[in-house]
Amino acid sequence: MKRLKEIVIELRRLASEPALLIIIIGIFALLGVYVVYPLYLVAATGLFREDRSLISSIADIVTKSYYYGPFLRSVKVGFWVASIGTFVGYIFAYSLTRIRMPGQGFFRVVATFPIISPPFVVAMAGILLLGRNGCITNFLYAHSVDIYKMGFEIFGFNGLVTFETLSYFPMAFLLLVGVLGAIDTSLEEAAMDLGASRWRVFWTVTFPLSLPGVAASMLLLFIESLADFGTPLVISGNYEVLTTQAYLLVVGALHDLSGASLLAIMLLIPSLLAFMIQKYWLEKKSFVTVTGKPGSGAIKEVSLPTKAGFFAACLFFVGLIFLFYGMVVFGSFTKQWGADNTLTIKNYVELFESGSDYLRAILISLELAAVATPITGLIGMMIAFLVVRRRFPGRSLMEFTAMLTFATPGTFVGIGYILAFNKVPAFMTGVFGSITAEKIHDLLFYGSPFLIVMLFVFRNMPVGIRSGIASIQQIDNSIEEASLDLGASSAQTFFNITLPLIAPAFFSGLAYSFVKCMTAISAVIFLSTGNLPLITIAILEAIDNSDYSQAAALSVVLMLFVLVALGVIQLLVRGMGERNMKAAQMQTLL
Repeated sequence: MKRLKEIVIELRRLASEPALLIIIIGIFALLGVYVVYPLYLVAATGLFREDRSLISSIADIVTKSYYYGPFLRSVKVGFWVASIGTFVGYIFAYSLTRIRMPGQGFFRVVATFPIISPPFVVAMAGILLLGRNGCITNFLYAHSVDIYKMGFEIFGFNGLVTFETLSYFPMAFLLLVGVLGAIDTSLEEAAMDLGASRWRVFWTVTFPLSLPGVAASMLLLFIESLADFGTPLVISGNYEVLTTQAYLLVVGALHDLSGASLLAIMLLIPSLLAFMIQKYWLEKKSFVTVTGKPGSGAIKEVSLPTKAGFFAACLFFVGLIFLFYGMVVFGSFTKQWGADNTLTIKNYVELFESGSDYLRAILISLELAAVATPITGLIGMMIAFLVVRRRFPGRSLMEFTAMLTFATPGTFVGIGYILAFNKVPAFMTGVFGSITAEKIHDLLFYGSPFLIVMLFVFRNMPVGIRSGIASIQQIDNSIEEASLDLGASSAQTFFNITLPLIAPAFFSGLAYSFVKCMTAISAVIFLSTGNLPLITIAILEAIDNSDYSQAAALSVVLMLFVLVALGVIQLLVRGMGERNMKAAQMQTLL
């Protein structure tokens, strides 16, 4: 009864602000159409295929190898990528937070470089280095070492684990460097003052306190590996995993959307299971180190051999990054990478020739990313503002629904969009007529730029929402309350007060969105058509045609555009921060 009264009060408050009510209804409608509805269709199509019962679908998963085989292989690859990637990320994070070694800024920048490129770029370089005709393979063969006769095979499990680990360990590093940096070092200093060795301090103090970050890192990398589409498409060979198998069912001769939907549902099972295990295990432990009491411990200097060991480990992995990405840059200037390494700029000339399909893919990708990025950032900040600052029925549901696509593999989302927006609903054809409905299809449905923009928006929005929520929670309510008391509406308060104050979080969301729009592949490949090419798909097609030089040139151009965009966003954030600091200083003087 009490909750019912609260709902009535909240509804009356919303009725007094029609603009706010319209915005809330509009956001719920968009989330329903572009998040809930596609995911529901995948579940319904996969579990109830061609009038088959739920029990029959479950029986297929258990008994048919072309369903459970890719599932088991995906889980196996995901486990090893999560384990090795977290281990490598931990080494980097520990080196930068606990070891005073030279070049820390350099290692931090280079370690995050793989984030700005599609993961399959590393796999492409791996083929030219370690493939049967690769540079390293031929060099070893010339010295009477045949790694393939020794059992090494880059196409399959080895290649997937190696290149996915190299692509995703930066995520583990960024997460763990924050976790280790937040641990009060006075605890470790006290343990060492009591006679414990650094090794014992690590296993009894540092590592147990960093377990939340380790578990979160493994969960993140496990999910990323399961959802990875580009790397398996390039390097998996006959080692079929769920993402590529689902894609082949969609684009193959059978065009089996129900079977692909079932495989997409299976992608969710290990992700959810990993999340539940991690949550159940960690909730029973305490990791509190920030107690409100002052602590300013300083870690003692390590021995020279220890420092040299960590420096060498970081240098090794950074060397791998330079090797693979350096080979991509080198390959972009060759006539036919792997066959004729004569240097030329022809590949770049062909990219920017008037009327070139590659130039069209570049321009379309930039246009779609430029349109989707500000929309993503703005809607994300609006949802964050509503969730934190406004009380209305369904507030928690809005936050949950908006975050749903973040934990959903791209293959699942892509198949959902095909099912939801492949054709105009019958009622629209009846209302508008077949000719008008066809025009609506070209504007809003499968194969349209609008649909890809919507996919980008609702796929990339969750990160902006989380950063926005964290930033808004740091702003005193009285600032916005003063604006409302002076007669401003909620919309005016948001755009004139809240949004400028959370500008850094807003621009961070923009940066993430732009990078993901430019490097997206797993979901968008289901929606891209010949009339709407994208740069990542053009790279994959060039790789499939063994035109590695052109693929390398496209990859370099893609990374340059992303770097320039990130630089511009960084300058905007810095300028906004300086203006806010000056405004705060003036306010203090007044």
